Amino acid sequence: MRSRPVSRRLSRLSRPVRAAAVLCGAALTAALAGGCAEHGGLYVEGPALRPTRISGPVYVADALASPLQKPAVIGLTDDVAMSSLRWKDWGGPTARATGRLSGTWCLPGCSREPYDATLTLSGVERQDAAAYYRRATVEPVRPEALPPAAVNVQFQGIRLMVPEF
Repeated sequence: MRSRPVSRRLSRLSRPVRAAAVLCGAALTAALAGGCAEHGGLYVEGPALRPTRISGPVYVADALASPLQKPAVIGLTDDVAMSSLRWKDWGGPTARATGRLSGTWCLPGCSREPYDATLTLSGVERQDAAAYYRRATVEPVRPEALPPAAVNVQFQGIRLMVPEF
């Protein structure tokens, strides 16, 4: 059986069907031709972008979702609290402070003598006109001095509350 030419087969179709067939054929041809082109790679010019400082106020929300800036005391979770915080950095991609670590896991001893620790906040999330730190890490200065109950406490990668607006 002999095949008829494409133009003859198209002439038997209605005008809208012919137009759709022609457009599909043109799109397929363009896609195939574009895919076969030789690529020269990505051209990059100029210095790499640097992370910008966060504009607007930056907060950390405590375990009760209260927005705080450079707090002296913060409850990170129901079990982990920091006091006597002295901030070294604030407002950038990370915030760092030194202070005293305590919590329900070390009572009653640490209510009188909390443990020295470093607090690092990270994961800044921008809200409308402000930003919030989303994660906290607590590093005790002398982890070997912590009581055995500290094994069950999460000090790394603590998720902080971020209010939704």
